[in-house]
Amino acid sequence: MPFREINSKMVEATVVPGQKMFSQRGAMLAYRGDVSFTPNVQGGQGGLMSMIGRRVANEATPLMTVEGSGTVMFGHGGHHIQVINLAGDTLYVEADRLLAFDGTLQQGTMFMGAQGGVMGMVRGQVTGQGLFTTTLKGHGAVAVMAHGGVIELPITPGREVHVDPQAYVAHHGDVRNKLSTALGWRDMVGRGSGEAFQLELSGSGAVYVQASEEKL
Repeated sequence: MPFREINSKMVEATVVPGQKMFSQRGAMLAYRGDVSFTPNVQGGQGGLMSMIGRRVANEATPLMTVEGSGTVMFGHGGHHIQVINLAGDTLYVEADRLLAFDGTLQQGTMFMGAQGGVMGMVRGQVTGQGLFTTTLKGHGAVAVMAHGGVIELPITPGREVHVDPQAYVAHHGDVRNKLSTALGWRDMVGRGSGEAFQLELSGSGAVYVQASEEKL
């Protein structure tokens, strides 16, 4: 695993010759060794079409390529960091939550309307999360950011998980999502910031939920 958790808000990555990493620009806190940082105009390994997808959605998060030999400490905005290890599956995550990830992972962009049709589009409008989301696929590690820490909830067939859309961070596996309506006590006392909607995830995989309803 290339990431070592220093504390809940900082991770250290080992950079070796011949292997790239990608990180959000401005996320480097300190480094040792012979390491270079280069602005990445194409947004990682997703290539031009991936970049265009995020540009259209106004979600392009500037990345930098990290290469060389040494160790790099990453952190950003004092946000909590969660390291997610992928073993051939795909992680779906909002672009602005990406702190750093292995260059071996294949990056792409998915239109959220493809999961849930019109409801996927409604989810983007209601929750403030984009219509496009970033995908990372393969074997490697990803460091994502969240408010107040993250918990991983398993999703198994026949046992779907309902998540407040504002608390959603990412998910992986063979998972379908759709937006459903719900009326709870928070709506009754006037908190109308999105609690009337729930994100329902079903299938087989896991979802990562932050301990806050704040956006990054």
